Amino acid sequence: MSQPSQFLLLAQRRFGPFFLTQFFGAFNDNVFKTALITILTYEALNWTTLEPALLNNLIPGLFILPFVMFSATAGQLADKFEKSALARYVKLLEIAIMVIAAFGWMMHNLWLLLAAVAGMGMHSTLFGPVKYAYLPQHLHSEELVGGNGVIEMGTFVGILLGEVLGAMLVVHKPWGIELVSFGTVAIAVAGWMFSRRIPLSPAPEPGLKINWNPLSEMLRNIRFTRQNRPVFLSVLGNSWFWFYGALILAQFPVYAKDYLHGDHSIFVLLLTVFSLGIGAGSLLCERLSGRKVEIGLVPFGSIGLSVFGVDLYFASLSYANSILVDVAGFLTQHGSLRILFDIVMIGVFGGFYIVPLFALIQTRCDRKHVSRTIAGMNIINALFMVVAALFAMVLLKMGYTIPQIFMATALLNAVVAVYIFSLVPEFLMRFLAWLLIHTIHRVQAVDTDRIPEEGAAVLVCNHVSYVDAIVIMAASPRPIRFVMDHRIFRIPLLSWIFRTAKAIPIAPAKEDPWLMEKAFIDIAQALHEGELVCIFPEGKLTSTGEMNEFKSGIRKILDRTPVPVIPMALRGLWGSLLTRSPGNPFERSFRRGPFSRLSLVVGNAVEPAQATPEMLHEQVRALRGDWK
Repeated sequence: MSQPSQFLLLAQRRFGPFFLTQFFGAFNDNVFKTALITILTYEALNWTTLEPALLNNLIPGLFILPFVMFSATAGQLADKFEKSALARYVKLLEIAIMVIAAFGWMMHNLWLLLAAVAGMGMHSTLFGPVKYAYLPQHLHSEELVGGNGVIEMGTFVGILLGEVLGAMLVVHKPWGIELVSFGTVAIAVAGWMFSRRIPLSPAPEPGLKINWNPLSEMLRNIRFTRQNRPVFLSVLGNSWFWFYGALILAQFPVYAKDYLHGDHSIFVLLLTVFSLGIGAGSLLCERLSGRKVEIGLVPFGSIGLSVFGVDLYFASLSYANSILVDVAGFLTQHGSLRILFDIVMIGVFGGFYIVPLFALIQTRCDRKHVSRTIAGMNIINALFMVVAALFAMVLLKMGYTIPQIFMATALLNAVVAVYIFSLVPEFLMRFLAWLLIHTIHRVQAVDTDRIPEEGAAVLVCNHVSYVDAIVIMAASPRPIRFVMDHRIFRIPLLSWIFRTAKAIPIAPAKEDPWLMEKAFIDIAQALHEGELVCIFPEGKLTSTGEMNEFKSGIRKILDRTPVPVIPMALRGLWGSLLTRSPGNPFERSFRRGPFSRLSLVVGNAVEPAQATPEMLHEQVRALRGDWK
C-alpha cells in the first residue's frame, strides 16, 4: 500500500511555517559563520594576526558555548510557555544580533563579530528545545520519522546554502562585506515573518517554576534524562555525532586550502557534498524505516561513518596535486572524485545515524519533559563539540595532519559505537532484524498500526521458522519481549542475542517446572510494566506448514494479567532455509530465490475475557489465509 509522501507536510500549516522558520535560522547562522571563517582563512592578514587553523576551531567553539551555559534555562522556557510566541521572540533576537554583526563587518571589528557568533549561539540555544518538542505535538506517530527527516534535510540544506552563499558573498569584490552585512539582517527578518504563521502549541507544563540557576538546572536535567536509560544513551549517541561532525567540518577550510590546494570554491564544494549527503540520508530514513522509528539504522549509520572516514584518510594520501586549482581544475585531479564520494557518504550515513535517534528521544521520553530533555541533549551536544574543538587543537599542536585527524576520528567512532551498542543491545538487535528483512526477505507489514503504541499487550502468532521473532521485531514500532523454548534460548552464540533482547525462556512443566513458573512470573512482571510480550502458542515449529493447536498457556497468562491480545500471522516463510520443511534446505531456499516475499498481518485486539486458545487459533488462521 502506498504511503503519502513526507513532503506533503510542507503544504500544511502545522508544519510548513515552522519548517521555514528553522530553515532560515540554520541558513542565516551559516551565511554569517562561513563568511567570517572564509575571510579569516583567505584574507587573515587584513583582520587578525591569529592563525587561521586556530580560528577555524575557535569560532565553532564560541558558537556552542551558550548551549552549555543556557540550554537548561531554554528547556524550561519551552515547557512553560506557548511555543509559537517563543519562536517569534527568538527570531526578533536574531534580527538584533545580525544588526550588531553588521556594525562589526562595516567597522572591521573582529571582536564585535565574535560577540555576534556567541549571540547566534544563544539564538540557536533558545530555539533548539522548541524545534524538537514542537514536532511530537503536531505530527502523528507514523509521521514523526518523515517529519524529522524533512526537518534534518531542511536544516542541512539551509546549512549548505548558507555556507555556499556566505563563502561566495564575502569574497565578492568590492561589495562582499556589505552584501553579507545587509543580507544576514534580511534573512533574519524573513525568518521572523514565517514564525508569525506557526500555529499555537500549548505549553505542556505552564505551572513550571523556572530555576534561573543554569548550573543546578543543567545538572538536574542531565540527572532526569539519565533515569530513562535508552533515552539517555540515545542522547549520548546523538552528541557523539555532533563531536564527529564538528571535528570533521572544522578542518574543511584548511584542508581545502593547504591539502587540496584549492581556492575558496573548493571549501564550498566540500561543504556542499557533505550537506547534500546529510539531506539525502535524512530523507532516505523514512523509506528504509517503513514509516516507523527504526533504530536499527543507527548501527548501519555508524558503520558508514567509520568506513568512509577511514577511506577519506587514504583518499587524501593518494591526492598529489600541488598547484592552486578551482572547482573545474580540482575535479580533473587524480583522487578528487574519491574524496568527494567519501565526504558525501559520510553525510548519507550521518543522516541514517541521527534521524532515528532524534525520533527515539522524542517518542520515549516523558511528554511533559520533552523540551527539557532536548535541552539536556543540547547541553551534552555542546560539551562534546567543545571537546571536539579542543581535541582538534591538541592534535594539530602535536603535529597531526588533517587527514590523520580524519583517520583518528573514524577509528574513535568505531570504539564509541561498540561501547554504546553494548550498553543498549536493542540497537544491535534492531539492526540485525532490519538487515534480515532487507536482504534475505522482503517483508510486507499489514496493519501493524494495530500494535498499541503504549501500554501492555500480548502478541500471539503462528510459529513457522527460527527467524519468526526477528521478523516480528523488525515490523513492530516498539520493543517486544519474546517467550521462547529454553533449548533454543541456550544455543551457543544465539544465547547472547536472546539475552540482550530480554527474551523469556520457558520449559514444559514435566521438564523443568521451576523454569516454567519463573517464565510466567517474568511475563506477568513485563506486562505489569507496560511492555509487549509475544508468544507462539503452538509451543513448537510447524513441520508441515499447517498450524498446530494452541496450548493453554495463553489463558494462564491472561488470568494473571488481563491485557488485550493482538493476533498476528506470518505468511510466506514456510519452505525457507530456517524452517522444518522436508527436503534439502539449501535446495528449497534456492528454488524460492533471494529476496523472497513474506508478510506479517496484524489483527484487531481481542479482549482478555474472550481470548481462548481456540478462538485465537481461528483468528490467526483467518489472518494467515491460504499462505504457509
